[in-house]
Amino acid sequence: MNSSIIYKLLSLVLLALSAAFGLCVFAGLILGESLQDASLQAFLTTIAIAIGSACIFHILGRRGEAKLFRREALCAIGLSWILCTVIGAIPYFLIVQDCGIGDAIFETASGLTTTGATAFPKFYEFPASLLFWRSLSQWVGGLGVVVFFVAILSSLGAGAKILFSNESSATSSDFDHGRVQSGAFQLLIYYLAISFTCMLAYKWGGMNWFQAINHAMTTVSTGGFSTEPMSMEQFQSPLLEWLCIFFMALGGITFVQAIRIFRGRAQSLRQSEEILWFLGIVFASTLLITFFLSEQTGLFPSHDSVRTALFQVVSIITTTGYSTVNFDNWLIPAQLVLLFLMAVGGCSGSTGGGIKVVRIVIAARAVRRSITLAFRPNVTVPMRVGGHALGQQAIHSVILFIILMVAIQLISALIVSAAEPELSFMTVFSTVQACLYNIGPGFADVGPTENFHFFQGTTKVLLSLIMILGRLELYAVMVLFMPSLWKRYS
Repeated sequence: MNSSIIYKLLSLVLLALSAAFGLCVFAGLILGESLQDASLQAFLTTIAIAIGSACIFHILGRRGEAKLFRREALCAIGLSWILCTVIGAIPYFLIVQDCGIGDAIFETASGLTTTGATAFPKFYEFPASLLFWRSLSQWVGGLGVVVFFVAILSSLGAGAKILFSNESSATSSDFDHGRVQSGAFQLLIYYLAISFTCMLAYKWGGMNWFQAINHAMTTVSTGGFSTEPMSMEQFQSPLLEWLCIFFMALGGITFVQAIRIFRGRAQSLRQSEEILWFLGIVFASTLLITFFLSEQTGLFPSHDSVRTALFQVVSIITTTGYSTVNFDNWLIPAQLVLLFLMAVGGCSGSTGGGIKVVRIVIAARAVRRSITLAFRPNVTVPMRVGGHALGQQAIHSVILFIILMVAIQLISALIVSAAEPELSFMTVFSTVQACLYNIGPGFADVGPTENFHFFQGTTKVLLSLIMILGRLELYAVMVLFMPSLWKRYS
């Protein structure tokens, strides 16, 4: 293990994190807080801890080789997210009264992984600087801390490709040119552009500047943290809901393809099979839920019922987690549609969580091919997605990933149920699903109008780890527990 390069990368991540805390201090000063306030003092303390830790890591890695291989990349990514979660929890612990360690870690993990679940019933009473940190943590976590510094760090060379492809669902081959740093920088510019546009749209739609900035960060990142106690329902504005639907969908589709479309290459949409499947699933799910809502109310479908159905479908499939209604009161079939969408998630190379649409498509086609081969064993049935032929190894990797996700969900649900025996089956199941797939709200006791405050501290820490597992798509965290990973570098 070449630990020196890992120390260097961790120092860069912590410096970036300290800059984010600096923005929170700046936001607090603008919004009326002073440097003598406990909130800003807490952020200044956190900045000192982050910078001090970054200096220590820099010293530890200053003499090592700058070689970055796959295991170092995986290790750096997993450790980065865990370290950022721990450091990012400090402001909550210092500012919020009676805040336990589990609460602080859970809230930070929920932010950085863009899950959007909260452990604080009255988060809307936080100081402005802490509310800003909740939103900013999702915005930073949306595209990924690692992608941010890959975009500006040229010294990594070929190592940048390994870092980017392991942190993001996209790969370097998705770019129109070879340099990963240039491609990641394009993603940064696009991310900034749609965030700024979303902010202006929300301000035009009726939010104040603070609300618009915070909701823009948590919409584009498909995170779902809100400054308001009732999420987007608080505004009672159809215009804001339509704007939110549009920007949530932008956050849930492949960023590289979106960049090509905005550049005028409309054929990219026709060629992107995953986006077409994503839009098809959204359309079909909206029709189903609209029908179920009409059946529940006894009223003919209207503009309001269609908008309500579409909003929740897009919010759940992109794993944003905003709500405009309490869908825990919907008919069981409508809830099952949402449960399915939670597992599916957004497109690869987006800020959305879940299994990802492309993996669902590949798995479905693999099943169809297996059925065909059962009665026609001598026939060759090629598999293609988006115009690309898939090898057997790629298909097996997808199937294994889905099996791992389901296995982790079942094992985690068993552990949570043992730790919290008084909870119902639906609460436990949807809790794990909401955390593993980075959704935010679940059903029953963790529904869209509820929160996660009642869990024990140890359970919250476990759920935090589950969030990070889901955000990094398992392997970057799981490898940390493999003894062979830590063997001496040679």
